Formats: sequence, C-alpha cells, structure tokens
Amino acid sequence: MTKGIENKVAIVTGGGQGIGESIARRFAKEGAKVVIADINSAAAQPVADSIVQEGGEAIAIQTDVSDSTAVANMVDEVVEKLGKPSVLINNAGIAVFGPPLEISDDDWRKCFAVDLDGVWYCSRAVLPHMLDLEQGSIVNIASVHSFQIIPHTFPYPVAKHGVVGLTRALAVEYAAQGIRVNAICPAYILTPICEWYFNQFPDPAAKKRETESLHPVKRLGCPDEVASAALFLASDEASFITGESLMVDGGISILVHDA
Repeated sequence: MTKGIENKVAIVTGGGQGIGESIARRFAKEGAKVVIADINSAAAQPVADSIVQEGGEAIAIQTDVSDSTAVANMVDEVVEKLGKPSVLINNAGIAVFGPPLEISDDDWRKCFAVDLDGVWYCSRAVLPHMLDLEQGSIVNIASVHSFQIIPHTFPYPVAKHGVVGLTRALAVEYAAQGIRVNAICPAYILTPICEWYFNQFPDPAAKKRETESLHPVKRLGCPDEVASAALFLASDEASFITGESLMVDGGISILVHDA
C-alpha cells in the first residue's frame, strides 16, 4: 500500500471516465474510500459499483462542479456517509477551443465555470474539513496548456493557467496547517476528450498520429500514468511537496521542435 492513502476519504471529480476513472480505481485499490463526483451519474455509478464488486469502497454522487451549492451538498453527503475528506482530486473539466474572436460570452463562461470555478468551489468546500483534520492533499488536474499555448485552443489555456495560480496560492495559504496543494499537467492523454478533439478533424487517425509524433516519446499518455502521479502527490511519499506543477507530458513541454 502507498503510505498515507489507506482509509482516507478521497473525492475525485469527473471520476466517471478517462483520467478521473483511472484515479478513482487506483485510489480504491490502495484502500481509500473513494467518492466519484460526476455530473454524469450514468457514467459514475457503474464505476463505483465496479470498485465495490472488486472489494473496494466507493460511492457515486451526481455533482455539477460549476454549481457551488451542488458542490457544498456533495461534500456534506460525503461527510455524512464516509467521513471528512482528506484527499481531493479536482479532475472535472471540459474542452472549449477556438480562435479568440470567435468565442462567445457563453463559451467563455462555460469554460471558466467548470475548469477554474469548479476547482475553487470543490477546494473551498473540503478545506474546512481538512483544517479540522489538520491534514489534507488537493491535487488539481491542470494541463500542459497551463504553460504552453497552442493556437486556436482559446480560452482553455487561460483557465488552466488559472488552475496553476490557484494551486500555488492555496498551497502557500494552508501549508502551515498541514494541507498540501499540487497540480498535474498532462499532455495528450488518450481519453474521451482527446478522442473528441481528434474527431474534429477530417482524418481523425491522421491527426492522432501527428499528435503522437509531437511527443519526444512518440506516443500518447495513458490515464493510468496520470493516476500514478496523482497517487504519489496525494500520499505521504510527497509530504514535502506543495505548490508544484508536475508535468506528465512525454517531454512535449521541453521540446522546441524536432531536429
């Protein structure tokens, strides 16, 4: 077992698929009591049921992270059913991409409501419980978009830059109270959102091959690889790490261009 995970109550937003599902399953295998907080209950409940069938402990709670009241209600339910949460994985997110002048006000608000506001609402809801416990770990799933800009992907990278800023601010604010806050910045991970992105192009398979070639490792990442990073940062193995952004990106963020 990874040190400091067993019997902890861990909330994973967007845990019904992709990276979130992999994180939820990995934490459950390590003995955590996992909460799958997802807007899509049809996706979240089967994941929770599967974890329970495999001997783990998990519940699913339908949650819209862009709604602060819904988030507060979710955390109240977690406390009632499982106890105070000491781990939060802010994974829920959406991709809103386009040229800046073509993005509507609704697009802008939708992107920030989920990708940045949702991270804050969930963090704000769990922090009082972590302060009561005098320990806690928040891991925010940001993106390489938090540091590198791809044209025509606006405003997603703006929101993800904000996630890193929020991570650093909360890390400094609560470090002395035993709470660590870190971020993970994945590159292209083969998830439903990534597949959706490829499908926006006339030849999705060709776009996937092109994207793979951008990474020095010449492949896309797997959700389990992000889950491993999340497990490490949430565990006691990372007890002296806070306010950091861990790149899980196959080297893409350090490559200027191919030789």
